[in-house]
Amino acid sequence: MIVGAEEGPNVSHAVFVFVGFPETYAHRGWYAVPVLLSYVLLLLGNFLLLHVIRSTAGLHSPMYALVSALAAVNVVVPTAIIPKMLLEVLFDLQEITLAGCLAQMFVTHFFSSVESTILLAMALDRYVAICHPLRYVELVNVGLFGKLLAFTLVRSGAVMLTLVGLVMPLRFCGSNVISHCYCDHMALVSLACGNTDRNNAMGVAVIVCFVGVDISLIVFSYVSILYVVLRAAAGEDRWKAFHTCGTHLMVMMSFYLVGSVTFLSHNLGIPIPVDANTCLGLLYIVFPASVNPIIYGVRTKEIRLAILKIFKVQANKVFVIEISSVRK
Repeated sequence: MIVGAEEGPNVSHAVFVFVGFPETYAHRGWYAVPVLLSYVLLLLGNFLLLHVIRSTAGLHSPMYALVSALAAVNVVVPTAIIPKMLLEVLFDLQEITLAGCLAQMFVTHFFSSVESTILLAMALDRYVAICHPLRYVELVNVGLFGKLLAFTLVRSGAVMLTLVGLVMPLRFCGSNVISHCYCDHMALVSLACGNTDRNNAMGVAVIVCFVGVDISLIVFSYVSILYVVLRAAAGEDRWKAFHTCGTHLMVMMSFYLVGSVTFLSHNLGIPIPVDANTCLGLLYIVFPASVNPIIYGVRTKEIRLAILKIFKVQANKVFVIEISSVRK
């Protein structure tokens, strides 16, 4: 049920309705095709990456453990959003309970923040490996991964539980229409009647905590890597280093920039059309999950060779089975 008018301060909605693309609402069924295709491709890419790393002994190292963690997160976050969105556009199942909305919000923002920590850890891992290679084994070990896991769970868990916890006591006595295709924090908070200053402040704190801190350390790591490599390398090796680091930074920047814009658009009063804001929100979820298997997988020599080896073994098995069948 869509409610557009005030119902009074003593009423708080328990059910909300997603309307992410109001300007093209009549044609929403067409969104299912690119969204479903993107979802299938990102699942195939990330599951392939996980399978290759798990089944290849030479890839059982700290860096590839981080790549595996990134691939797992890139499956979880879209899965928390896209299946529900497909039900919305194909079968008009647009309603979600407040509890379901808060759960989706927590999962989405929690694992997105985990992704930020993984990207930071990957940048620092490369920094140590290239800038301090003699100390790599000493610094990067199981103990460090245990500390990283604890830090990730504490930071992301504490911040996102606080974020969701501040939403729970709010009352929603006006419209119950969420102008998004999933439960974004500020899209829900903007529907609350009453003071939301603490929620707005928490939204800014999330950006400062993750984008401000993480992106600063990531840029520092890659700048240091480029400085060391460009001093030691020459000609084509310099171009490869610049191209690799530049590609990583561009993908990371798109993740952080789009995420920051969608997260802070309500706080900062950025006049973004609803359809455009929803599109940016989807891009923030789908784009990194789709390109990360290519950037950190296929374009990595060791993983590329492992993929080719696996497909070659499978092709040989099929060939042997077919020859055996013919002989019989």
